[in-house]
Amino acid sequence: MLKKVDELISMTAQTMGSGPSNHDAADADDGEGKTRYRAVFISDLHLGTPGCQAEEVLSFLKEFPSEKLYLVGDIIDGWQLKRGWFWPQSHNDVVQKLLRRARKGCQVIYVPGNHDEFAREFFNHSFGGVEVHEEAVHTTVDGRRLWVIHGDHFDGVIQYAKWLAYLGDNAYTLVLNLNRHLNHWRAKLGLPYWSLSQYLKDRVKTALNYVTDFESAVAQEAAKRGYQGVVCGHIHRAQMRDIDGILYCNDGDWVESRSALVEHLDGQLEIIHWHPDLENNRLGTVAASPALAA
Repeated sequence: MLKKVDELISMTAQTMGSGPSNHDAADADDGEGKTRYRAVFISDLHLGTPGCQAEEVLSFLKEFPSEKLYLVGDIIDGWQLKRGWFWPQSHNDVVQKLLRRARKGCQVIYVPGNHDEFAREFFNHSFGGVEVHEEAVHTTVDGRRLWVIHGDHFDGVIQYAKWLAYLGDNAYTLVLNLNRHLNHWRAKLGLPYWSLSQYLKDRVKTALNYVTDFESAVAQEAAKRGYQGVVCGHIHRAQMRDIDGILYCNDGDWVESRSALVEHLDGQLEIIHWHPDLENNRLGTVAASPALAA
């Protein structure tokens, strides 16, 4: 399986430098007539897994053209691809969509995570216009400097007991599979999408403590480095709140919450929960802007 992951990396790199794909032609009107955004942040797509909601990612990207696009880690799930190969056309279409964004003038910045750690070998390289960096800094319209990282370095399980992380990943995959089948039947009954895994997380005290500790640790480190805020992923929990004067933003994921963070042209930050099956297509939450640090 490792050989196949290497082949995927090679294929992706070659595709990044190639001309327009067949998917480009189908998306000739991509972004036309849509509201443009200053920046879009997405993470935890987990391409290469059955849980990835690739079609929803594609519809979201089509509706949210932007000047900058930040890929905040775990875009491709190398862990799962090593266990078993899964790469349908829709996942390839997402890669093509991201490359097309770069070709059309959008600045695409890729900050790899732990599941796509293979891409960390390519820091400070550019493939087809996609820039690969260890971390990034995004400056908002009102001057706030947001530190952009995946966040796995603040996860004690990842850093000190990776075997436990792999074990937990297997259990998580099982829950996602149940979630996929459950929502298949909910859709047939005309019911909206609902995340079983997110429901379980919200009701398990240990998981909530883990999330709170993670958020606090990331915010504290951002403060130490002199940033006014931080944008991360990793824990699959979309959130935007003030933590001791630091704006903490987590853009969520695309296996559970179908969420992203966007910056409007006026500088307003908003978390988007993408539900194309609903009449208004989206549910958004906006955080108040904290005062800039002195």
